[in-house]
Amino acid sequence: MQKVSIFKSRKFWIAIADVIFSTAIYFVTKYAAPDLAKDLLWVIGAYQPVIVALIGSIAYEDGKAIENA
Repeated sequence: MQKVSIFKSRKFWIAIADVIFSTAIYFVTKYAAPDLAKDLLWVIGAYQPVIVALIGSIAYEDGKAIENA
């Protein structure tokens, strides 16, 4: 079986993008108006389950592809 680089993994780059996006939004809310901060923190909370589901579905597809190979 061929060894795959983590840097070619869609799951890895989606997770990295999520961490960068969430961290940036967190620090923006730290210095933003309180009303804006609540809304931006809600955005982080709303998108996290979607990102986790996306990574999970890609992992499932990858597993099925390996199983069928």
